[in-house]
Amino acid sequence: MSFIATRSALRSQLRPSLARTFASTPAANAQSLKDRMAELIPKEIENVKAVRAAHGNKSFGEVTVDQAYGGMRGIKGLIWEGSVLDAEEGIRFRGLTIPEAQAKLPTAPGGSEPLPEGLFWLLLTGEVPTDEQVKGLSQEWAARAELPKFVEELIDRCPNTLHPMTQFSIAVNALNHDSAFAKAYSNGVHKREYWKTTFDDSMDLIAKLPNIAGRIFRNVFGDGKLPAIDANKDYSANLATLLGFGDNADFVELMRLYITIHSDHEGGNVSAHTGHLVGSALSDPFLSFAASLNGLAGPLHGLANQEVLRWVQKMRSQIGENASDEKVAEYVWSTLKGGQVVPGYGHAVLRKTDPRYTAQREFALKHLPEDPLFKLVGQIYKIVPNILLEAGKAKNPWPNVDAHSGVLLTYYGLHQQDFYTVLFGVSRAFGVVSQLIWDRALGMPLERPKSYSTEAIKKMFEGK
Repeated sequence: MSFIATRSALRSQLRPSLARTFASTPAANAQSLKDRMAELIPKEIENVKAVRAAHGNKSFGEVTVDQAYGGMRGIKGLIWEGSVLDAEEGIRFRGLTIPEAQAKLPTAPGGSEPLPEGLFWLLLTGEVPTDEQVKGLSQEWAARAELPKFVEELIDRCPNTLHPMTQFSIAVNALNHDSAFAKAYSNGVHKREYWKTTFDDSMDLIAKLPNIAGRIFRNVFGDGKLPAIDANKDYSANLATLLGFGDNADFVELMRLYITIHSDHEGGNVSAHTGHLVGSALSDPFLSFAASLNGLAGPLHGLANQEVLRWVQKMRSQIGENASDEKVAEYVWSTLKGGQVVPGYGHAVLRKTDPRYTAQREFALKHLPEDPLFKLVGQIYKIVPNILLEAGKAKNPWPNVDAHSGVLLTYYGLHQQDFYTVLFGVSRAFGVVSQLIWDRALGMPLERPKSYSTEAIKKMFEGK
């Protein structure tokens, strides 16, 4: 047998032992996330029963014809446990605002931004984990990170001209090949046990996303060579290393913040709702999240940060650096008068500045206060809301998360804008799969809202 074949065989023998090795580490002596979920689920089932018994026949509110035609905007019709979006104060992750999450969630040694591992624990349990529990998650995800060989080959065979998000979706779909949930369902597992293999698949999915994203990035924009996952590093540090930025401590901190604030934004946005909808058909987490990615790839959702950066860069090229407020205002007005929107401003729900924008602005003020592009973004922040109010173009003239993220990424040298939505996708997995686990634990049904035709609506209101 050749050396390569021998090494391959040895790796195959060792791979199943990785999880067992993790189980013997000091960090694993703390209660695991799955064990904690097993404790919480029976209590939450009873809690849901009590809520339905007390409030099940009460109305959330009316649904208007305009809402039906307007993309179901504002219709109350979903259960989403991980986060709730308030129009005035922004997102709360299990009750915590972004500043509160930054203050309470564990950080890396020497770091100040929350670790996404802690945010995932919070989304699932509603509890702030310990440093030891977060370390255990980092190690478990590192142990689960290896991709099946055929998935690596599938990514490698994609042409460089295929959009990174398309490649991302293809690879995630392909992970369905090894779905623990699909196998258990096929074997007739009891529905009360659905959540356990959904949890296992979800952990595998999150763990493998950095390798998928890194492989796509290196193939499309680099030499195709990928470093190994480091079991001693946290999730964001490994992702940064796979992208080629692991030696920059500030970029690693940015990834920790980026993943945390992009992870979840309640259940009505396209990517979250799509994952929930497809998952309600008992599709496994890989198929469900691949569907989320396809929604996230759209210009009205995850692609927006890319559009913002291009608009800002085009503005700078036309009016120059250190332009006056008057020049910036003229450019904004020219955008509006040209029949275009100002990208990155306005939100379907929010009516104040997005706290995710604020968190990124504070990061920039700390790490890159003199960057010319950041200064321009700050100038735009000062000018655009008043113009939008004067033009009557927006109920919410304030910036959202997309108005800032591209500037941070490009500052650290990540100029490949077509890849930005992939990073968004890595982040959004945390919220989508945490809810999917709870959907299975609570026995949530197939989603099937009622629809009407335009003619049916006309008949409905005839003579009224």
